[in-house]
Amino acid sequence: MLGGGPAGLTAGYVLARSARPVVVFEADDQVGGLARTVVRDGYRFDLGGHRFFTKSAEVQDLWEQVLGEELLVRDRLSRIFWRGRFIDYPLRLADVVRKVGPLELARCCASYARAVVRRGRRRAAPETFEEWVCDRFGRRLFELFFKSYTEKVWGVPTSEIRAEWAAQRIRTLSFSRVVRAALLNDGGDVRSLIERFHYPRLGPGQMWEAMAAEIVGAGGQMRLGARVTALELDEAGERVAAVRAGGERVAVSQVISSLALRDVVAVADPPAPPEVRAAAAGLRYRDFATVALVVRGEDLFPDNWIYVHDPGVRVGRIQNFRAWSEAMVPDAARTCVGMEYFCFEGDELWNASDAELVAQATRELDAIGLADARRVEAGHVVRVPKAYPIYDADYEARVTTIRGWLAGIANLQQVGRNGLHRYNNSDHSMLTALRAVDNACAGTSHDLWAVNGDGEYHEEARPVVQPYRDAPETPALLADDALSASGQATERTLHSP
Repeated sequence: MLGGGPAGLTAGYVLARSARPVVVFEADDQVGGLARTVVRDGYRFDLGGHRFFTKSAEVQDLWEQVLGEELLVRDRLSRIFWRGRFIDYPLRLADVVRKVGPLELARCCASYARAVVRRGRRRAAPETFEEWVCDRFGRRLFELFFKSYTEKVWGVPTSEIRAEWAAQRIRTLSFSRVVRAALLNDGGDVRSLIERFHYPRLGPGQMWEAMAAEIVGAGGQMRLGARVTALELDEAGERVAAVRAGGERVAVSQVISSLALRDVVAVADPPAPPEVRAAAAGLRYRDFATVALVVRGEDLFPDNWIYVHDPGVRVGRIQNFRAWSEAMVPDAARTCVGMEYFCFEGDELWNASDAELVAQATRELDAIGLADARRVEAGHVVRVPKAYPIYDADYEARVTTIRGWLAGIANLQQVGRNGLHRYNNSDHSMLTALRAVDNACAGTSHDLWAVNGDGEYHEEARPVVQPYRDAPETPALLADDALSASGQATERTLHSP
């Protein structure tokens, strides 16, 4: 297994429990990738928010098998910070009217009505994120709620993001229900996303750490701090003969890889054809930094996640870690919040010192009105490269070129988010790993690229949520990621003056 995130660990776990010889190589010194839980001075925090919800009973059963009663059930609560106001998300009619105002809502409704008319006349399907959202919600709502936040997250114009990403991440019916309620007095609250989800008591990393322990307990091997430096191909270039990682060479019969497509091409030995290397080099990723602030006083807000649409601050999302699980924060007299920044490796944010990032996060927490800057006692900074694969105008053609080359290597399968360059949740990543194990051991021919490849919205169906016990009814937000990343995170701790 190449990569110790959700996909790689799932494959290793299933194989080890089947008494198959397994070696998992992970570049970081901790498993879980972006879905790991960092612990500093007793405070536990996520790199992004990671719910555990799924439509797959197979994945749900696996989660419960690994963690049992440590898997809590949480209620969801989230809001959008927009123009100095906090708006409930999912949208509720009374709240939208009160916060946005009847005049602005009327403009949104009129824009939506025009979009419906245009949609009926449209011959070609929308190709970009901007076209997709305007087509379904109207341009007014797009400009108010989608444009600034999306460009903050991705760092590129919405006209460069492909429509496939929007189809997976945004439910199409939410605004139409708001419009119907507003015009026809048909219904009150508008609910569009799941209301409950599972969450490990000690954070998402608890799941992956338990899987890693099970792999070792079943006779498998974990190699941490072992970055893959080469995939040795046989003379015909049709099979991987050995993996070089962490200073050792291991002969292999099968390889299941969650390495980023760009990286798996780069380490091929002999090198991939020039057109494949060019395609891989052109794949783009959005990187990520979390600044976890320890703040004196009780919880600052009831949500466990707030989306920050205000362009006046750089922070994109803010988490309240106690709202995910009380065990995340060891001191009842303090709280811990995660200020999340989206960036590109090497840009101004990425290259800022830890002291500068903590100072910026502290100022912005104050500017939003959530806490006086003088209450911030400490900050912990973590950077993660290749956190989000970008769906730009050329990604599909590039992935197709790489897939053609991979198809000629019989014993190499790519799984997971970066392994497939697809914005998967962790359950989809795990499903790709389970199907890869079937292919390797049972001779099946599952198309791993087809898992979550139908443009279906991630939360459309009711997910499987069965409580193991009565969990505290702490309000919790559903983050829109349950992520894994093959990039190595770097982290430091800084105490503010």
